[in-house]
Amino acid sequence: MDSSLITKQAEEAFKSASDHLSGELSKLRTGRANAAMLDSVMVEAYGSQMPINQLATVSAPEAQLLQITPFDPNNLQAIATGIRNNQALGFNPSDDGRVVRVVIPALTEERRREIARQIGDKLEEAAVRMRNARHEAFKQLDNAKKDKQMGEDDVKRAEKNIDDAMNRFRQAMDVVAKAKEQEILNL
Repeated sequence: MDSSLITKQAEEAFKSASDHLSGELSKLRTGRANAAMLDSVMVEAYGSQMPINQLATVSAPEAQLLQITPFDPNNLQAIATGIRNNQALGFNPSDDGRVVRVVIPALTEERRREIARQIGDKLEEAAVRMRNARHEAFKQLDNAKKDKQMGEDDVKRAEKNIDDAMNRFRQAMDVVAKAKEQEILNL
C-alpha cells in the first residue's frame, strides 16, 4: 500500500467536508435573497415530493426578493404551498398567476444569533467528518505498517502530511465560517 494514496484519499475527504460546509453555509438565511435558500424545499408535484429546483427557476432579482418561475404553471400553487410549509425558512410567498415571489424579511437580532450558533454547529459537524477521515487514514497506515508494507519512517511522514493537510483545510473552513458569521451579525 502506498502512503501517497492514503494521503490523497484523506485530502479528498477533507475537501469533501470543506465543500459540504460551504454548501450548508450558503443555504443559511442572511437577510439577503439567495436562490440556494430554497434548495431544501420539497414540493408535492406529479404525485411525489420533488426539489423546487426541478420544478422551477429560482432567481433573486432584488436583494430582498426571490422569484420562482415554474416550468409548468400548474405547479404554481404547489410551489407556494411547499415554501409556506417549510417552517425552517418562515417565508410567506405570494403568486400572481405566473410567478411566485418571496419577500425576504429583515433578520431580528435573536434570529441572527441563532443562525450564528448554527454556523458553529455546521463547522463542528465538518470538523468531525475530517477527524473521522484522519482516523481512517491513520488506521490504514497502521495496518500497512503491521503488514510490513510500509516502514515506520514512511508512516510517520504520511501521518505528518495528513495532519498538515487537515490543518490547512480546517483553517480555511474557520475563515469561511467566521466570514459568514460576520456577514450575518453585521447586516
